[in-house]
Amino acid sequence: MTSEPFRSQLAALESRGRLRRLVPRAGRDFASNDYLGLASDPMIGQAVADAVARGVPVGSGGSRLLRGNAPEHEGLEAKAAAFFRTQAALFLANGFAANSALFSTLPQRGDLIVADELIHASVHDGIRLSKAATVFARHNDVQSFADLITAWRVEGGKGRIWIAVETLYSMDGDTAPLADLAKLAAQHDAMLILDEAHGTGVSGPSGRGLSAGFDGLHNVVTLHTCGKAMGVEGALICGPQIIIDYLINRARAFIFSTAPSPLMAVAASAALDRIEQADDLRARLKTLCIDAAEVICAPLGLPAPRSQIVPILLGEDRRAMAAAAALQEAGFDVRGIRPPTVPPGTSRLRISLTLNVGRADVAALGEELQRVLG
Repeated sequence: MTSEPFRSQLAALESRGRLRRLVPRAGRDFASNDYLGLASDPMIGQAVADAVARGVPVGSGGSRLLRGNAPEHEGLEAKAAAFFRTQAALFLANGFAANSALFSTLPQRGDLIVADELIHASVHDGIRLSKAATVFARHNDVQSFADLITAWRVEGGKGRIWIAVETLYSMDGDTAPLADLAKLAAQHDAMLILDEAHGTGVSGPSGRGLSAGFDGLHNVVTLHTCGKAMGVEGALICGPQIIIDYLINRARAFIFSTAPSPLMAVAASAALDRIEQADDLRARLKTLCIDAAEVICAPLGLPAPRSQIVPILLGEDRRAMAAAAALQEAGFDVRGIRPPTVPPGTSRLRISLTLNVGRADVAALGEELQRVLG
């Protein structure tokens, strides 16, 4: 097999400023999704150490439907269902696998998926495996969702409608109009799938996310990833028991995948305990967001951040990457984000506020940004 097609495609990416490389982590953390700083939390670490001491295995040994189903998995799922106030929960290896399972399995032939145009890549991949029709609504535009649903019905669509959004968008830091979407779903007897990847732990009562209050409804399915504010790894699909049972029987991403480590189930269970009691951490993060409004956004003429995610749109790919490189050289781990992660012409710096930094770090970053962006 010749390597020339791969070489030419990589060269084309480099010429457009889009070639990606793995680099070690360095500098002050303004890049990770470890919003509450729980990735190195001693209580979670101790829970895992205790589990190792009592003989919980590192590996699961197989898929959940073979011999890979451990008491730790089931214990986590029961705790998650109670915590997120749903009938049942299902633990998967990560959010990408969970979205692949959801969208390739639940919408049926003859159904319609209406997804926000900025929804995560994992949803797009799940949709590609679905037999349902799919349309994309304008970002956070409830009327666009409604118009697409109406048009499909007028054209003869008779199946179930699936409305899919992120509650907090990872690249723009804005939130979905959940109350209006819930009303729209009720009006059309639609299912609502809410990806809480960046809301879990940070938002809502006890860190239950922006969907708290909706996640127990019969027509709502929520996805809570464990690898961001929870500080560990994995993903929890929460919803009605019948939905979870159906996924266990039909979701290929679940059935044919080795189960996550039982130790990671222990870690996720401990992380749920931590976020439930983390009002102090959420308050500290909110303070950093207020600081960022004053020392990052205002000097650059940007609106105050709507969440812990602060996008600084620069437009051109190379400009974004050059600015990121300059910030990294100055000791700030800020990453440039380019297409296809974001739409063409919207390359940006993504500032992620986490408790791995303090108020002085945010102020210092603000000063450096003014120097770099001039």
